[in-house]
Amino acid sequence: MPLIFVPTSQLLWARVAALLCTCTAFSAAAHGGSLPSYVITDWCIFCWAFGFAFTLLVLLAEAFGFQARVPVSWNNFPITVASYSAHLCLAASILFPLTFLRGQTSYLSSEVQGHRVASTVFSCLATLAYVLEVSLTKARPGEVAGYMATAPGLLKVCQTTVACVIFIYVSSPVSYDSHPALEWCMAVYCICFILSMAVVLMCVGGCTGYLPVPLPKFLSVYALLAVAMYLTATILWPVFQFSKASRNRNWKRNPRTDLIVVAVLTAVNFLLYLADLAYSARLVFVSVI
Repeated sequence: MPLIFVPTSQLLWARVAALLCTCTAFSAAAHGGSLPSYVITDWCIFCWAFGFAFTLLVLLAEAFGFQARVPVSWNNFPITVASYSAHLCLAASILFPLTFLRGQTSYLSSEVQGHRVASTVFSCLATLAYVLEVSLTKARPGEVAGYMATAPGLLKVCQTTVACVIFIYVSSPVSYDSHPALEWCMAVYCICFILSMAVVLMCVGGCTGYLPVPLPKFLSVYALLAVAMYLTATILWPVFQFSKASRNRNWKRNPRTDLIVVAVLTAVNFLLYLADLAYSARLVFVSVI
C-alpha cells in the first residue's frame, strides 16, 4: 500500500510534540533518574509510556490510512487517547517532582537531579501538547461528533483518571480496611471506575448499540447513581478516616497527607459526576455518533 502523507496541521504538530516529549520524559527518568522501586515510579513511567505508545499508533494509522481497518470508532479513539494522555501526563507532572525532587535535591547528584528535572519539564510540555490536541478535536456546537468528543465523554476520562490516582493512595499502604464505611468508599471507587471505563470502551469500540436501553437514558441513570454513591463516599471517608479512634490506629502506617489527598480527590470526583449528570441529562449541543 502506498504511503499516504498527512498534510501539515496544528493537530499533526501537537501529536508529534506530544510523542517527542513523552519519549524524552520516560527515557530521562529510566536512564539516569535513579528512581527507587515504588508505586509512584511505575505510575509515572506508565503515564508517559501510555501517551507515547498510543500517540504513535494514531500517527501511524492516519499516515498509512488504516483508520477504516482498525476495529475501533475513529470518531472516538484519537480524542480518547489524547484526553487520557493529557490527564495521565498532568498527574505525572505533579506526582513525579513531589515524590522525587521535593526535599531531595541536597543529596542527589547533579546528573540524577538533571534527569529528574528534565522528566518533569518534558512531562509538563507533553501535557500542554495533549491539551492542545483535545481542544482542536473536541466537539463544537452543531457538529456531528463521537460521544468521547463531547463534554460528558471528556468527563468520563477525568473521572477514571482521578479514580486511578485514588487507588494509588488508598492501596500503598492499604487505608480502607479499618472500618466497614471505608470499605464502602473503596467499593464506590471501584464500581464507578468500572462502569465509567465500560462506557469509554463501548464508545471507542462502537458497541453502544448492544445496550438494552438507549445510550442517553443509560448514561443519565448511571450518572445519577454515581452522584449518589460518591456523595456518601465524600461524607464517610473524612468522617471515619479523621475521627480520633481512626487517627490513633491509621496514621502510624498511612501518612496524614495521603488520606487528605484521597478525601480531596473523592470530592473532586463527586463534582465531576455531578457535572456529568447535568450534561448527560440532555446532549443538546452536538449530535452523538
